[in-house]
Amino acid sequence: MDIKKLQTVVVDALEDVKGQEIVLFDTTHLTSLFDRIAVVSGTSNRQTKALAASVRDKVKEAGGDVVGLEGEDTGEWVLVDLGDMIVHIMQPAIRQYYRLEEIWGDKPVKLGAAKRKSTVEGLEAAAPKSKSKHLAANQEQEEAKPVRERKPAARKTAAAADGAAKPAARKAAAKKIPTGATVKVAVPKAAAAEAKAAKAAKAAAPKRTKAAAPAAEGAAPAKKVIRRIKQADE
Repeated sequence: MDIKKLQTVVVDALEDVKGQEIVLFDTTHLTSLFDRIAVVSGTSNRQTKALAASVRDKVKEAGGDVVGLEGEDTGEWVLVDLGDMIVHIMQPAIRQYYRLEEIWGDKPVKLGAAKRKSTVEGLEAAAPKSKSKHLAANQEQEEAKPVRERKPAARKTAAAADGAAKPAARKAAAKKIPTGATVKVAVPKAAAAEAKAAKAAKAAAPKRTKAAAPAAEGAAPAKKVIRRIKQADE
């Protein structure tokens, strides 16, 4: 099987079982025993065994050869020998302790990093890129919201009242009274009616004379006062 096809089949098999941090290295310049090496992490013994079984089955289905399979009994580190390619399936603690990437990782191989999310390159490509906040284009801007101005009902009524009062005020201001002129003030209707009634009653009453006045009033007749002048003794 072609090495490029083999490495593609292996990575697909590891992704099917949710393998974590898949890396692939070209080792042709380091050894003549194999051309590629793959390293992947499994979170438990069951997952590492499932990853190894998936690689074995997928390679056989594609027409490749599986030379050997080691480490299935413990599941901490399972090695799948495919002849031209070696696959190391390790638990995170074991992988961190042996650090195979530092030994074989001179030439990493990228297999469509943007499309493969489980690979290290895929995670880096999917991670959001940091943007400089000094540029105005990179700063987050708030969405513009439409502003709706609503005037309260009280303001509308006040405005209408002001509008109605203005013409009346203008008419009143138009009539100016010249200085020094006599202004006739209209008498209220109630006061005019009372004055008219009093005038009519006065005209209907009989006129009294000075002589008849005491008789009418029942007073005593006037007394004649006779003054006697005492003559002086001669």
